[in-house]
Amino acid sequence: MPAPRPIAASMVTGSVTSQPIGHYDFCQRYAAECNIKSRSAPAPRVTDRGWEIVRDINRAVNARYIPRTDQEIYGKEEFWEYPTVFADCEDFALEKRKELIAAGFAYSDLLMTVVRKSDGEGHAVLTLRTADGDFVLDNLTDDVFAWYQTPYTFLKRQATFNTGRWVTIENGRDLLVGALR
Repeated sequence: MPAPRPIAASMVTGSVTSQPIGHYDFCQRYAAECNIKSRSAPAPRVTDRGWEIVRDINRAVNARYIPRTDQEIYGKEEFWEYPTVFADCEDFALEKRKELIAAGFAYSDLLMTVVRKSDGEGHAVLTLRTADGDFVLDNLTDDVFAWYQTPYTFLKRQATFNTGRWVTIENGRDLLVGALR
């Protein structure tokens, strides 16, 4: 018997919320990237070739950079930047986003996302919105998983309608699953 599947293959987002300080600072340096507005549109269907590109970029970016904390790289607690040699979690996610946009994916479907790991530590991942649900590209694994298959508590992510805005994730903690009889 297959495992129960959450009722929502896509995250349910709520109201506009605070922008992470690291993203705010990033937006001060890359203002054009943080002022992209999009009309509400359904998430796209990703082709087999599209999934191949997603998986290849996730693996390649994970392998390309050496993981380090922002404190180790920049001497700051929180600093979002495109990586050169070293990368923190959000740096990996930013690079994947940049490469997927160059491959033809839309800004509104590639959303920086803040989660809490099971040990309570904050973490950033990239969420890919698709017609089949939301998927996570993470520097801690080369596999791409549906968001509900990860061990994370989802807190907030970029809004689909504005790259400089963030929204809460309403079903990020208590996932609803179908009951088994």
